[in-house]
Formats: sequence, C-alpha cells, structure tokens
Amino acid sequence: MPHRALITGISGFAGGFLAEHLLACGDAVLGCSPDGTWEESSPDPLHNRVELLAWNLGDSQGISQESLRRIEQFRPDTIYHLAALSVPEDCGQNEPVPVATAVNVAGTRRVLELAASFGWRPRVVFTSSSHVYAPVDPRSPKVREDAPLAPASAYGRTKLAAEREVCRAVEQDDCDAVIVRAFQHTGPRQNARMMLPQWAEQIARGGTEPLKVHTRDAWVDLSDVRDVVRAYRLLAEHGRRGEVYNVGSGISRRAGDILDLLQGMAEVDRPVVQSRPGFKQDPVADATRLIRATAWRAAIPLEQTVADTLAWWRRVT
Repeated sequence: MPHRALITGISGFAGGFLAEHLLACGDAVLGCSPDGTWEESSPDPLHNRVELLAWNLGDSQGISQESLRRIEQFRPDTIYHLAALSVPEDCGQNEPVPVATAVNVAGTRRVLELAASFGWRPRVVFTSSSHVYAPVDPRSPKVREDAPLAPASAYGRTKLAAEREVCRAVEQDDCDAVIVRAFQHTGPRQNARMMLPQWAEQIARGGTEPLKVHTRDAWVDLSDVRDVVRAYRLLAEHGRRGEVYNVGSGISRRAGDILDLLQGMAEVDRPVVQSRPGFKQDPVADATRLIRATAWRAAIPLEQTVADTLAWWRRVT
C-alpha cells in the first residue's frame, strides 16, 4: 500500500537512499533539510521528484509557517525522522556540545510535537543508533534490544535522550512511533569522514602514499545502506507502536579485512598507517525482533557494497 512520507534529513546519506526506495515503492515523498537545499551528493532524480522544504531542527524558532502549511497540505501518514548531527566526532567527547543537543534531542522533540499537532496520527519512525548500547564483551558482542544502555560517546547520549523523548510521546501523547537502532551502515554517497568512504576516497585519488586509517583491528557490524532503508519502510508498515528494533547484519567484521577487500578490488596494495591502533569491538545486532516482525533480510553482500562505494568515489574524484 503506497504511503505519504515526510522525511527529515532527506538530503543526508541515508535520507536520500530512503527517498529513492520509497519512490520505487510508489510512495509520495516530501522532504526537509536545514536550509531547503540538496547536498551536492544527492542524486539528481530526487531534485525533480521530491519537493524540499526548509526546516532547521536545531533552531528554537521552530518550523516556518510556510513549511508547516505545506506539510499539512501534504498530509503525511508516515514521518521518517532521520535528521541528526550524525558524525560522532561532531557531537563532542564525553558531554554533547550544544548543537548536538539542539539538533538530536530538541529537534526530535519538535518532530514529535509536529506529529501531535495534526488532526490525524501519522506513524513516526525514529532512527536511533547502536551507539546507545553499553560497551560489549568481545567474547559475546551480540545485543538484543533489552541489552544495557550506557552510551560511551556524546553522540550516543544524544540518541538515547532522543529515544526517551519518543517514549514519552508514545506514553503521554498517544504518539504512534517506533524506534530503530541502526547499526553501522555504508555505501555510495556517504561522507568521507566515515570508515569505508574514507578509504575509498584515498584510493580513488590515486598515488602510492600510505592509506590513513583509524585502526585495522576494529570489529564492526556493517550493513549496506540500501538494506537498512528497506527495513525502515517495513517497520513503518509492520512495526509495533512503542517498540524498539535493531537493524544490522548480525555479523562482526574486522576493519582490516574490509580494507583488504577494498584494496583487492581496486587492484592496489598500498601501505597502511593507523592513527588509533588497537583492538575495538562494537556491538553486533541481534535483529531477531525485526526479522519476526517484517521478514527483513539483508540482500546486498559486502562485496557489492565495497565495489559500489569504490566506483562512486572514482566517478566523483
């Protein structure tokens, strides 16, 4: 059944892929970005098929009357709230910097207030993060949704605070919302400050100098963004109100192995310099709840994700 979807953060990495997926499913899509413009990396077809409104979620002045009227006219039945300060380093070290709290926490509250202001009740799909979980035992890194929550980063703290805003809205305001804890995902068009695109950009630029990486010995749960956004739409349709769902591959992969795969595909063998050497184990998703609710399965193998990401960086570099 086609939906009428409002996407906050549509000009970002996952937002663009979500918009493409929703359009392919026959949904009508309306988007918001901070200044009402697209990012340079946003695909051209979206510019022609999706109306884009200005809404800076970190601005305490709130949404403009013009944008509010247009959203009310559009009458979304689903709101995908993806807008966030999503590069962890931008959010501060131990305590969140003010802009991170303004966008990630207060911005989420503003989206929930918008949903509550309508004369109908749209479903809100809030994208949280695996960063809300406590550090894991490397011998058993897989986490269910009821695993301990103790974010080690400022970014994770803002996401957990935003989750609490969603839970409050569900309990007190009769909001129809689900929380998605997305584990690390990647693919073409992702910011070069993130792991795989950072490496792919360096390779695409050519040369023989060493590749700069954080550490080869980080173990991560890495999915393709195109698989992840499929899960978002499935949860919009089948997720249980007030429930939390992990979205991830369930596989722990070593960063160095992913880097070796990338170098092999690129037919290069450049030396590697690590800026933060040492072992690191990220949480790994137990996605049983998601699979039971939606029958979702990851469809894109890591090899395709790596190849597509490399191809994109070679095209734009």
